[in-house]
Amino acid sequence: MNILGRKVILKAIEREDLSLLLKWSNDPEINYMLGGWHFPSSMQDQEKWYNSLSINNINQRFAIHSIDLGLIGMANLVDINWKDRNAFHGMLLGDNNIRGKGFGQDTIMAINKYAFEELGLMRMNTTIISGNDASIGVYTKKCGWQIEGIKKNHYFRKNQWWDQFVVGITRDDYFNLINENNYWN
Repeated sequence: MNILGRKVILKAIEREDLSLLLKWSNDPEINYMLGGWHFPSSMQDQEKWYNSLSINNINQRFAIHSIDLGLIGMANLVDINWKDRNAFHGMLLGDNNIRGKGFGQDTIMAINKYAFEELGLMRMNTTIISGNDASIGVYTKKCGWQIEGIKKNHYFRKNQWWDQFVVGITRDDYFNLINENNYWN
């Protein structure tokens, strides 16, 4: 089943997506804005990761497609906790020229809809590095997420320490947002 937004389609990751995903995973400018620890990766690494993907897994990853542009990024819903009905969400948009055009907002809204309206989750969480103003803005100003905490000096990038914003959304937050902005109408 594909997950439909207004501008994007979230699909299963296919083998032909790996070359672009490899390019983005090795792009330093993209990785400076993401959490986690990043090392150079090879196509062999990508193949191994791809072969580990499973629909029976609590970690789901999606290729973000635009009808006009094809593959533009990747999103995830991971650490799905079915007992407590929560999960962690992350997103990566590839090339700079597609950012700021509503694809990120639509991806987050599509994930929100899927998580709350299809999976019945109660909340989602994410983390954002403190200098990634675009991500902080789209999550909190356009998609209903709230900054719930700040971890000081959590990331080390470019010989500097950066804070981590802990961000979340509840099912009620999502339904309040779509009632206010009629996003899906």
